[in-house]
Amino acid sequence: MRYPHFLPENGSIGFIAPSFGAATEPYRSAFLNARAKFEAMGYRCVTGPNAFVQEGVGISNTPEACASEVNDFFTRNDTDILISLGGGELMCTILDAVDFPAIATAPPKWFMGYSDNTNLNFLLPTLCDTAAIYGPNAPAFGMEPWHPALFDAFDLLCGKRSEFENYARWQYAALRDEEHPLLPYNLDRETKLRCFQPDAAGELRETASPLTLRGRLLGGCLDILGGIAGTCFDKVEDFLQRYPDEPILWFFESCDLNVFDMERVLWRLAHCDWFSRVGGFLIGRPLHFDEPLFGLDQYAAVLHRLKQYRVPIIMDADFGHLPPALPLINGAVATVERTGNRLQLRYEFR
Repeated sequence: MRYPHFLPENGSIGFIAPSFGAATEPYRSAFLNARAKFEAMGYRCVTGPNAFVQEGVGISNTPEACASEVNDFFTRNDTDILISLGGGELMCTILDAVDFPAIATAPPKWFMGYSDNTNLNFLLPTLCDTAAIYGPNAPAFGMEPWHPALFDAFDLLCGKRSEFENYARWQYAALRDEEHPLLPYNLDRETKLRCFQPDAAGELRETASPLTLRGRLLGGCLDILGGIAGTCFDKVEDFLQRYPDEPILWFFESCDLNVFDMERVLWRLAHCDWFSRVGGFLIGRPLHFDEPLFGLDQYAAVLHRLKQYRVPIIMDADFGHLPPALPLINGAVATVERTGNRLQLRYEFR
């Protein structure tokens, strides 16, 4: 696995818009404030040409223009790390024009983003053997003040930390809007982990016992992974063959999917044989949290599809569309320890 160099003191941060950019509020004001904060910290900021563009459908610009920006920023030498400006809807349409062979041979750079950015930070390790971070998009760093999760993500980018712990509270109902673009997270819910572990007979049971998982992290937003699975960009089998020594810790969250959509996507991934070497699952809070349909809730939707693997499942973890989020490194070896509602994460860069 190629691990990029960390952001040096007074280094350069590139901001790109392979999905939505920061053309509208509250994202524009939040990003401008984030960029000003980074510059005040001594970093040079390089903003891509699509940052404030609104010419695409579900993305900032045309698929060709977005792919061109990606190809440029991953291979140019004046940026140390890259942070996405936003999620979106149709980043998958840029993939045909992304030069993955060139990215795979260029010096690696950290790329961070989430949601639609799964199209990059999942394919970077599986296609290019380059680790990537499933973490905050750039406008989040414009909030005043930063939540500890923002410090954690930035410390990881700077190489200052490799161990992290989840947060006591999370945001169900956001208060930030067009008129209040810099508001911090509204921490209106208490963190409560739900964990399931196989018993002596192999049956999955909910447990309050301490739990430790270790393996190589891989995953992202289910909305996007369901579209990648089975296409020419699906090289999960090759990835598993390249890294046979550790089990895979799959991590998933979702945005637009309802509970039936979640189960359908997990069924698809299973039939693409993604879980042949699974050692455990981390499930983030879905955006449609606690919205059951016809008696099916988010927990049953996951358990219906994943209980057959008889490995531990940790649910309602801190990542995804209901912040705050732990920074998850796609491709890295990690140890995950759960004790009560406390979740600790330690990385090994090998």
